[in-house]
Amino acid sequence: MKKILGALALSTCYHIGFAQEQPADYGQIHGNFQADIQSYKADSIIKAPVVPDKMRMNAFTNLIYTKGAFTAGVRYESYMNALQGFDPRFKGSGLPYRFASYENGDLHVTVGNFYEQFGNGLIFRSYEERGLGLDNAMDGIRLKYKVNKGVYVKGYGKSRAFFAQSPAIMRGADAEIQLDELLFSEDSENDLRISLGGSVLSKYEPDLDPKYVLPENVTAGAGRLNISKGNFSFQTEYAKKINDPSSQNKFIYKEGQTLLVGANYSQKGFGINASAKYVDNMDFRSDRTANGTVSLLNFLPPITRQHTYLLMAFYPYATQNRGEIGAQGEVFYKFQKGTALGGKYGTEIAVNFSKVHGLDTVTTTAYEGYKAEPGKFGKELYFQDFNVELTKKFSKHFKSVLTYANIKYNIDIVQGLVGMGSVNCHIAVADLTYSINDKYSLRTELQNMTVEKNLDRGSWAAALLEFSVAPKWFFSVIDQYNYGNPYHKARVHYLMGQVTYVKDANRIALSYGRQREGILCVGGVCRNVPAANGFTLSVSSSF
Repeated sequence: MKKILGALALSTCYHIGFAQEQPADYGQIHGNFQADIQSYKADSIIKAPVVPDKMRMNAFTNLIYTKGAFTAGVRYESYMNALQGFDPRFKGSGLPYRFASYENGDLHVTVGNFYEQFGNGLIFRSYEERGLGLDNAMDGIRLKYKVNKGVYVKGYGKSRAFFAQSPAIMRGADAEIQLDELLFSEDSENDLRISLGGSVLSKYEPDLDPKYVLPENVTAGAGRLNISKGNFSFQTEYAKKINDPSSQNKFIYKEGQTLLVGANYSQKGFGINASAKYVDNMDFRSDRTANGTVSLLNFLPPITRQHTYLLMAFYPYATQNRGEIGAQGEVFYKFQKGTALGGKYGTEIAVNFSKVHGLDTVTTTAYEGYKAEPGKFGKELYFQDFNVELTKKFSKHFKSVLTYANIKYNIDIVQGLVGMGSVNCHIAVADLTYSINDKYSLRTELQNMTVEKNLDRGSWAAALLEFSVAPKWFFSVIDQYNYGNPYHKARVHYLMGQVTYVKDANRIALSYGRQREGILCVGGVCRNVPAANGFTLSVSSSF
C-alpha cells in the first residue's frame, strides 16, 4: 500500500510540475495597419485643384484578440483630412468598428459590428472596399445556427454611414440547404452538388418627408440555386423588392427585381463561361436620401470584365442599379506544348465579350414611373467590350501578354453627365517581362488607346518600365500622354515614378508625379478620382 501511495504521490507531483511548465494561454492578438498620405500641388494644366491643407491622410489599424472560441476586435480610423476623391464626410478620427463573437457548438453569436452577405448580395451585402471609401458595416447582433446537416441560418442592426449610422433598422435571415449532403452519404462517389438558398431583408425607416407618403417598412426577398457536376456548374438567383421610393429612383413607387444567371464548363486547357443579368429598379439603401456609395444595402455583381491595365481601365463600367440588362461570355484555350501554336512552353488565349443595354421601358403614371419588358434589351447601349488576350512564354527568361480591346462606353449614363455621348475606343497593350535571373527582372507595358472621332479627351498612349530586385525592391516609371486631346494645351504627359520596399509583412511605397482625373471602379462600384500632382506615401503592415 505504501508503495502504491508513493507512486501516486510521485505521479501527482510529476503532473503538477509538468502543468506548471506549460505556458499560460492568454490568447493571441493580431492585426494590421495602413496609412496613405498624399501631398497636393495646384496644377492648372491638368486641372488639379488647390487644396488648402496641402497634405492629407487616410489611415486605419485593426486589432483582433482571439482565445479559443472567443474573438473581439476594434478598428481605429483617422482622416486628416480625407484624400481627394473620398467623401469629405470621412473626417476626424474614431473607432467606427468594434465587435465580439463567440462560437458554442453550432451557434455563432456576434455583437457589435460585422460584415455579412446573403447569396450573391442581390438584396444584402455588408462589406468594405477601402479604395472606394465604401464601408456599410452593420452594427447590431448576428446569429448563425446550423439547424441540420446542410442547413445554415443567419439572422440582425443599422449600417454605417461615415462615423455615424444610417437611419434605417435592418432585420433579415438567410438559409441554405445542401441537398446533396441530405441525399447522399459521405462516402458516396456521386460528384453532384446541389444547394438551394433563400433570404429576406426588411428595413424600417421612419417617414419624415413633408411631400411624400413613404413606406416605412420595405421588404426584399431572394432565392438561389447552385448546381455542379464534374466540370460543369450552374448558378442563378432571383431577387424582388417591394416599392421603395428614394432620391435614386425619383420617388416612384415601382417594385424592383433582379435576375442573375451564370454557367461554367472547364477542363484541362479549355474553359467557357457565360452569364446574364437583368436589373429593374433595385437600388436598395438604408437611407432613402443617400447617393453614390453611401448607405448601400445590396450589391449587384458586374458581368463585364474588370480590366487592370491603365488604358483598358480608362472607361470602367459601373453597375446601373436603377436598371440594365446585359450578358457576358468568355472562352479560354491553351495550345499545348509542342504544337505549332503552342511552341515549347504552350500558348494561352482568352476571348471575352460583354454587352449592357438599358431596359425596354414605357412611361406610365407619376406614381409607378414606368413599365419594363422583362428580359428585353432596350435600344440604348450602355457598355460593350470585346477583348482578346494572348499569353506566350518564349523562353525561360522572356514572356509576353498581348491584349486588344474594343470598348463602347456611354458617358452620359455611366458617369451621370449630360451631353457627352458615347465613345468608341480601340486599345492595344503589350506586357513584356524579362527575368535576368532569380533576383532581377525587367517588365514593360506599352499601351495605346485610339478614340474614334476624338470624343471626350481623345486618344492616349502609356508606357511603364518596372525593375524588380526580388524580394524587396521595386522601381517603376510610368507616363500617360493624352496626345489626342481636342484642346491642344491639354495634350500633356502624366509622368509618375514609384519606389516600393517590401520586407516580411511590411510594405512601403513612395511615388511622385501627376495623377490623371478618372473613374476608379472595383467590382462594378465606382468613385471619381480627381487630378492631382504631388507625393504619395503608402505604408502597410500586419502582425
